[in-house]
Amino acid sequence: MISTWISLLFFFLGGIDYSEAAKPDGPEQPAFGPGGTQYTHEAVKFSQFAAQEDGFWLFEPQSPSPEKAPVVVFTHGYGAINPMIYGAWIRHLVQQGNIVIYPRYQNSIFSPGTRHFVPNAVAGIQSALKLLSEEEGRVRPDTSAFFMAGHSYGGAITANITARYEVLGIPKPKGVLLCAPGTGPLKGGLLEHYQGIAPDIRLGIIVSLNDYVVGEKLGRKVFETATNTPSRFLLRQLPDEHGTPALTAGHNECYALDEAFDGGVHNVSLKRAKQVAQENASDYFGYWKMLDAIMACELEGENCDLAKGIADEVVYMGEWSDGQAVQPMELWLPQDTAQLHTTNR
Repeated sequence: MISTWISLLFFFLGGIDYSEAAKPDGPEQPAFGPGGTQYTHEAVKFSQFAAQEDGFWLFEPQSPSPEKAPVVVFTHGYGAINPMIYGAWIRHLVQQGNIVIYPRYQNSIFSPGTRHFVPNAVAGIQSALKLLSEEEGRVRPDTSAFFMAGHSYGGAITANITARYEVLGIPKPKGVLLCAPGTGPLKGGLLEHYQGIAPDIRLGIIVSLNDYVVGEKLGRKVFETATNTPSRFLLRQLPDEHGTPALTAGHNECYALDEAFDGGVHNVSLKRAKQVAQENASDYFGYWKMLDAIMACELEGENCDLAKGIADEVVYMGEWSDGQAVQPMELWLPQDTAQLHTTNR
């Protein structure tokens, strides 16, 4: 009788969550293929040059240290200045043998104004490439294998740079992934259209159904107006509460913390990230998978159907531990633009 009352007490106080205990676990990171754990480097060299608002952080593959490596520019979301917030994804990219440049385009969530975001990011990228090319002991950047990814406001900045890379003095990206791109009520860095994105750049965009921060407006606009870019896709992640933790399909799905990459900027965005960030199926079978595929297609000629958005595996999100498939993503290709335009989101 006493044990029964104790169990009831824990239940009503929230000490025991029977509803979650019965749910299956989420998918594990695959061992092979895009998004998987086939790492060729054991360590990451983390360097900070981010004291100023146009500075940068650097992540280079180590153990072994290559002479030269492809480059991924990863541009953070508004206020999400600390690379710790995306650390697991950064580690995933670097341990595959890539340099990651993480430009800082903000001093704080209050300054500077948004019109400075693109110039600051460009300055950081240029400074990072110069340092990598000239300083002893650095992995040299292969600027013929140049890729970009950006989240939220970083997605807007990335789209701007991709459309204007030549005039901005940035290497031509071979592939780009925009993750929940948007600026909310702010306008700095937005373009009227994205027809300037070159035909031979692979462009991927992932939005989420329950993104109540920036929604899908910019993601759709880039997809619909990048009409000179035949190799592009738009994916929408959907929520799935079948297992635990549930997939919420919110704005910050690509957050994936790694405290080893703490850049020292401890603000409200980092506090929020520590509350909501998860490394889960959204990463392995969404963001990580699709950027890996874009890079593999360009660098090795592999997984090109996945990179084009035409493989069956594009929308696949793995399986819960009980064997049930995670809710697949929705997909639009260039020929689906008219259909997308009629979808109210």
